[in-house]
Amino acid sequence: MNAFSSTMRMFSAMMAGEKGKGLAGPVLVVLILSMMVLPLPAFLLDLLFTFNIALSIMVLLVSMYTMKALDFAAFPAVLLFTTLLRLSLNVASSRVVLMDGHTGPDAAGKVIEAFGHFLVGGNFAVGVMVFIILVVINFMVITKGAGRIAEVGARFTLDAMPGKQMAIDADLNAGLIGEDAARKRRAEVAQEAAFYGSMDGASKFVRGDAIAGLLIMVINIVGGLIVGMAQHDLSLSSAATTYTLLAIGDGLVAQIPALVISTAAGVIVSRVATDQDVGGQLTGQLFANPQVLFLTAGVIGLMGLIPGMPNLAFLLISGGLIWLGRRVAKRAATALTAEAPAPVAAPDFAEKQEASWDDVALVDPLGLEVGYRLISLVDKAQSGELLGRIKSIRKKFAQDIGFLVPVVHIRDNLEIKPHAYVIRLKGVQIGQGEAIPGQWMAINPGQVSATLPGTPTTDPAFGLPAIWIDNSLREQAQIYGYTVVDASTVVATHLNHLIHTHAAELLGRQEVQQLLDHVGKDSPLLVQDLVPKSMSLTTVQKVLKNLLDEEVPIRDMRTILEVLAEHAGTVTDTTELTSLIRLALGRAIIQQIYPGDEALQVIGLDGSLDRILLQALSNSSGLEPGLADNLLRETQAAMERQAQQGLMPVLVVQHPLRVLLSRFLRRNLTQLKVLSQAEIPDNRTIKVTATIGGRA
Repeated sequence: MNAFSSTMRMFSAMMAGEKGKGLAGPVLVVLILSMMVLPLPAFLLDLLFTFNIALSIMVLLVSMYTMKALDFAAFPAVLLFTTLLRLSLNVASSRVVLMDGHTGPDAAGKVIEAFGHFLVGGNFAVGVMVFIILVVINFMVITKGAGRIAEVGARFTLDAMPGKQMAIDADLNAGLIGEDAARKRRAEVAQEAAFYGSMDGASKFVRGDAIAGLLIMVINIVGGLIVGMAQHDLSLSSAATTYTLLAIGDGLVAQIPALVISTAAGVIVSRVATDQDVGGQLTGQLFANPQVLFLTAGVIGLMGLIPGMPNLAFLLISGGLIWLGRRVAKRAATALTAEAPAPVAAPDFAEKQEASWDDVALVDPLGLEVGYRLISLVDKAQSGELLGRIKSIRKKFAQDIGFLVPVVHIRDNLEIKPHAYVIRLKGVQIGQGEAIPGQWMAINPGQVSATLPGTPTTDPAFGLPAIWIDNSLREQAQIYGYTVVDASTVVATHLNHLIHTHAAELLGRQEVQQLLDHVGKDSPLLVQDLVPKSMSLTTVQKVLKNLLDEEVPIRDMRTILEVLAEHAGTVTDTTELTSLIRLALGRAIIQQIYPGDEALQVIGLDGSLDRILLQALSNSSGLEPGLADNLLRETQAAMERQAQQGLMPVLVVQHPLRVLLSRFLRRNLTQLKVLSQAEIPDNRTIKVTATIGGRA
């Protein structure tokens, strides 16, 4: 006892500091394993058995109050340690039972005596039956079910990882989340997969513990008979009574905590992740419908009226259900009344005022109109997520493209469908779609393995086929390969896509002036010498709009302004100025399309077609109709060949032809990018994978 006390004092001193926390696990395992070897006194066994029961109750309560499985990510390790603790206590108590069992029923401590006498009435036959029933419940029902759920959950979680990673990448690319949030979500996906994989293996500990408990009880009974009769000269009946009760008490004091731990494992793996704990889910979903309570009360009440039935018990339960149903119905009616909108007073037109300039409503540069069913997405009082995502879109756009788009003005519109939304640019509709709060859009990227029940629709941003599904099908959709997003993400992604598409139209004179003021903080002389001394603000705006039309970011404003300042006195055509700036930004343009240092696999022009186009350009005669149709058709075919190989649709031509072909081809083939050979850095390799050979 003294040796163990000194060991515990040393353990406590080691755990006192921060550095000692790292030794808690190894020291705890050593102490648990030492109990299998070192003899323990009865009083210490009582303390450890009581601690084991308390620990199992703590684990069960923690599992009940967790919102999601990862909130108790240490559970597999806890399961291992508690199993080791029970087995060590079984070994230590078995040693005491076999060595000192002949001295009386309290030889192995008061806890084992209490479980062996008071819980089963001192009847070893009843104790054996109770112990076997507990083992069967633990082994055949709870542990087997929890193990199966953990196995299926591990498989489904691993299968769903690619879909979840795609959803994270989609949110990151759309600017809905930042790098830190994406990194955190990827870590959560990996932790979730590791957790369910660990639970699949940890559930085997509990099953093995149940079998070991049964074998240990049999060994204690048989060994007790042999030791009692052979070594201590006890009679068969006396040895059987003494050692059987001690073995039963020892088994029960270990199996009851094991049953509690198994229940906690079942709760952890069987719960569905929501914003409620298990208790909240049970009370909120099982007793939420008053009709169910009234019908159940009616059935129980009718059964209570049958002669021979325990009428009092049935009628008491029926009355309790009726009382509970009335309380639930009254609470629901009160909540509905509280949420009802207050009546709006009719406007008083008795005194008509003269019209003024305040009645002139200016058109918003960028607007979002939502139906009344989507108001919850943009209402701060209802924790609407769309407002925060729109802020993230504007911030990400400013970082990637190089200027800050105007604020998105949001208003409700009762003239559109309840679930519809409309995106407007300067008062003109540029996009529309529908979103259903509370449901998820499962987008088919083209490689799904199965279909899902739901409402068919189309992704408003990219036109991909999609389905609106319930929340219960979200995990299944990700397993099938769908990209699953919520209603807020649908609207935000559509808005982000349209902002990038119409970036040039969003760059007004005010935005250009603000951009120049921002650059002027670091390079004041560069801005002052250019605008308005050498070039007007309107010319700078046209050049920047040309770059945005060709999907070239304007983040490197210093390079853009230096090129404009260099050619301000000699070049006045904004198209030619744009081409000169593209040459200066060539490295950035190529890096945006082909990140890294791999070869540029592009589309090229046939030599004869190249000469014909140069001749047409020099004569200023334009493209003949037949040549134009043939060029458009062959370019589309080349783009399809590139897509089949998983390559970008990029056409590389001589520098004089770039503007002509870009204007003509991108008018019909918006996905095509036309580059000049002069824009490609010398250190990048070009590999022509498709050729356009037009015929006049």
